[in-house]
Amino acid sequence: MKLVDSHCHLDNRKFAEDADAVIARALDAGVERMLAIGTGDGPPDIDAGIRLAERYPFMLATVGVHPHDASKADEETYEALRVRCGHEKVVAFGEIGLDYHYDFAPRETQRTVFIRQLQIAREAGLPVVIHTREAWADTVAILQDHPPGPGIFHCFTGGPAEADDAVALGFHVSFGGVLTFPKADALREAARHVPEDRILVETDAPYLAPVPHRGKRNEPAFVIETVTCLAAVREESPDRMAAMTTANFDRLCLR
Repeated sequence: MKLVDSHCHLDNRKFAEDADAVIARALDAGVERMLAIGTGDGPPDIDAGIRLAERYPFMLATVGVHPHDASKADEETYEALRVRCGHEKVVAFGEIGLDYHYDFAPRETQRTVFIRQLQIAREAGLPVVIHTREAWADTVAILQDHPPGPGIFHCFTGGPAEADDAVALGFHVSFGGVLTFPKADALREAARHVPEDRILVETDAPYLAPVPHRGKRNEPAFVIETVTCLAAVREESPDRMAAMTTANFDRLCLR
């Protein structure tokens, strides 16, 4: 089984002591590629994903400013992001979006920074990786008003209606460990609903580890649990689901 983890934060401090061992376990589990999300701790350092991708030939990277860090972004940040978009390992822009749960940055600032980054991603021809939490209506409205091209709703946790919104926008829907949680019935219904050519899988490591690892540090090797659950939900074989989601990632990000 060949897999892609389409969203992981291997720069996180939780991997400081054993990142190489974590990556080795992922490779042993069949994870051929990992997309290192480059938001890190926010500006001025926007190279977290690139640093990892430059170390490992099978790793790819994104760049972007997470909504939590929107208040740190300035014109120098936007120019630096434009330059990083040309890096050979950068295949997507993100994660960017809106987070109204924590409100670590004012909502108006989040919206402004989100729109600026959508424009940069469109200019660069990169797909966008969207983070949205308790901000679905505003996120969709901004994407409709400022269409960036293709993209990914990462760690999707909505139901069928939200999945329809994502597909109508031309986006892929990425499922993570939450899909395996006992109470995630609406999410599993959404997973049955999404067209097969729009489905991706991820870990969001070190966050949201799937069952049976729930409550532990997540890592890319655990993406196999999400693939197995997704296959059961859609009445497919795990091998076919792995092949499908890998092909979808390649088509979106390795253009």
